[in-house]
Amino acid sequence: MLISFIRTIILYLLIVVALRIMGKRQVGQLEPTELVVTLMISDLASIPMGHVSIPLMHGVIPILTLIIAEATLSFINLKSRRFRKIMSGTPVVLIRNGKVFEEELERLRLNVDDLMEELRSNGNPDINEIEYAIFETNGSLSIIPKASSRPATPSDFDMNITYKGLPFMLVCDGKVNDNALRAFEKDEKWLEKQLKAKGADKLEEVLFASVDESGQFYMQKRGEK
Repeated sequence: MLISFIRTIILYLLIVVALRIMGKRQVGQLEPTELVVTLMISDLASIPMGHVSIPLMHGVIPILTLIIAEATLSFINLKSRRFRKIMSGTPVVLIRNGKVFEEELERLRLNVDDLMEELRSNGNPDINEIEYAIFETNGSLSIIPKASSRPATPSDFDMNITYKGLPFMLVCDGKVNDNALRAFEKDEKWLEKQLKAKGADKLEEVLFASVDESGQFYMQKRGEK
């Protein structure tokens, strides 16, 4: 029992390392080569994990080999556009000016129902309102609506909007984020003053507190509705 536990922990850590090397992507965002490596690693790990009689190295060595191969391919992908095109393909335009390219759908083995489902999922059910729909190499569909169908922006009405910038999360679950506080160039005394002004006498009472680059401070206390 103890041996199985140790083997499982080792394989788990090895798989975590492999996924970290591959980058922070969701399953739907994986390139074909990354998806293949992920499936192979999971299969290789399950064999020595479920059968104690099989030496652990029979799973570790192939997994390490795949990790090295994936890291090498990723580096070549980064440096060579031609290699990237061969391994990952290129984006494909499926819709242009409201017209669907049937030959591209057939080449990708997609039907009109699949396309319409993706359009609805992206909030664009009307093909006539789409300027471009591009099938990306990771399997997602990028949609560019026509100018007449795009949401209005403040610049369309010549409105001046105050820039707030990226918010700094200063407190999370009652604990101070020192890195964010230093990035905002403030200290804990300033933070305590801001919290007290918002009605929080103790740090433990704060669920989260943030400040944007314009200096606007926001806080929510625990249990506050």
